[in-house]
Amino acid sequence: MAWGGFVLAILAQYIGLYTLEEPFYVKGYYAIAGAFLIVSCLVLQKTIRDNEEDAVYLNPTEE
Repeated sequence: MAWGGFVLAILAQYIGLYTLEEPFYVKGYYAIAGAFLIVSCLVLQKTIRDNEEDAVYLNPTEE
């Protein structure tokens, strides 16, 4: 379900960019900004998950 929402949001963003009536350089700016936002969200999620896994493996007696 989460992946479906993620894909739907990306599709909606880029369909909106495609139909935007602005010069190509404006569309490119928005597209690159959107791609950067997507990548940074994925990296943040992975970093948080890895930190949580490290905390569990390095301190197993606290649970």
